[in-house]
Formats: sequence, C-alpha cells, structure tokens
Amino acid sequence: MDFTKVKTALEERGYAVTVCPTKEDAAAYLNEQIDGTSVGFGGSMTLKELGLYDALSAHNTVYSHWNAPAGTPAAETLGAAAKAEVFLTSVNGLAETGELVNIDGTGNRVSGTLYGHQKVYFVVGRNKLAPTCDEALWRARNIASPKNAQRLGRKTPCAVKGDRCYDCKSPERICRALVVLWEKVTSCDMEIVLVDDDLGY
Repeated sequence: MDFTKVKTALEERGYAVTVCPTKEDAAAYLNEQIDGTSVGFGGSMTLKELGLYDALSAHNTVYSHWNAPAGTPAAETLGAAAKAEVFLTSVNGLAETGELVNIDGTGNRVSGTLYGHQKVYFVVGRNKLAPTCDEALWRARNIASPKNAQRLGRKTPCAVKGDRCYDCKSPERICRALVVLWEKVTSCDMEIVLVDDDLGY
C-alpha cells in the first residue's frame, strides 16, 4: 500500500512517521526503539497481534491490564500504565488527511494519548485508513466499535447485530469517549508506525 499521502499529512501535523512493510517488521522496530524504560499499553488488538507485550517485557517494565498478574486489581495496572514513560496504542480510524480517531469506554486508552508520557507510539495497520476525518470517525463507530463490543461479550445492539453503531443507551455501551487528534499535542513526542498489514479492528 502507498502510504505517501497519509505520511506527508501526518508529518505536516507534527508527528514522526515510520513505515513498516509487515507486522513482524513493526514489532522488531518497536522492540529496538523501546529499551530500558517503563511502558504503558492501551487495550489494543493491534499490539496483541504484534506480540509486543512479551517482546518488550524482556527488557522493559510493561504495564498492560490485559496481561496483569492474577489478583492484581485492574485499577492498579491502569494507573501504572498512565504514569509510564512510553505509551503504546493504536487507533480506531486514521484519516489520510492526518486526523487520528479513537473511541473508548474506560478512558485509559484515549487519556494516554493526550498527556503524561515522554513518548506515545500509535501502531496503525492499513485497514484503519479512511480518506477523510468524517470517514475515519464512521469507521471507528461502525466497524471497530461493534467488533470490540462483540469481543468483550457486551449486550449492545451493535454487538448483537454486528453491523453498525446504534448510538445506544445500553449500560454495557463501550463508546463513551471520543478523541480526535487534529495535530500532535505539545506535551510529548508522538510517532505513528504505519504497517502494510491488516491489524486489529
């Protein structure tokens, strides 16, 4: 896939951008870049598919609520991840014009992309791209969110029907916070790792 347009748009918005031809290349790149530090994970199927938790844990202190030791309260791991020097996550939609779109339920993933870290990495597979910001938001609501609700076993219309967002009022709704990054925030370094593979939802 040709990432030229989105790479240029992201760089114009202040991000560092690295393009990797495969998920294996992306995992190797991040494993080399992140060393001897504390790392927080936002819940991400992309990171899971790259096997980054095991790889980075070999030479970093990694906090992931998906991989917390048995008996460790989720809040404890989430709090540690929020204070880590480096934060890793993905996006629900990335516009070719450079906007990053994420929807969250707990808030830890989107808050981690805004403040509190020395560096944030967004790992983004080619399937997350959309032509415009509106279409990236549509993707986040109607493709990524129903799949995540199904993965979590939620009893929401989107999970049951699996077709689109219903803007429901279900108590099990996972779409509770929306963050759109128009440009890189000024509080930390940010890098987008574009991967020419389909990753996550």
